[in-house]
Amino acid sequence: MKVILKKDIQNLGKTGEIKEIKDGYGRNYLIPRGFVEIATAGIINSWKLSAEKRKKRMEQENEALKQVAEKISAITLSFSRPVSEDDTIFGSVAKSDIVKSLKAADIDIHKDMVNLPSSIKALGNFEVEIVLKSGIVAKVKIIVTAHNK
Repeated sequence: MKVILKKDIQNLGKTGEIKEIKDGYGRNYLIPRGFVEIATAGIINSWKLSAEKRKKRMEQENEALKQVAEKISAITLSFSRPVSEDDTIFGSVAKSDIVKSLKAADIDIHKDMVNLPSSIKALGNFEVEIVLKSGIVAKVKIIVTAHNK
């Protein structure tokens, strides 16, 4: 099935690209969520005609995301977790904790944007990447300290 991507989809392509995908993937996942349109001749022509508008809108979105990235990079998140006597941390700092803390700072992101392979399970300073869009990445500083009993 040939489709036109309406949004950037990781591991598939960028907005406006025409891709060949499996029928089930398109019918059951991409089309119901509004990520793609079936690439018919009329739709391809309309996408070509609106290319200039899309380009301007994408530039504006990228500029806004760059400002958000600068705002995120200026933030330092601090987490306090209980520890044992030998400084073993009880619990961890997960993606959801980072998203909640950023939301408290008026920055709304999805947890899939947080590039954290596994939860932070140690005391110290860390840097975590926030991928706002392909090519626009911010690094947030995280400090994990011991919780006083």
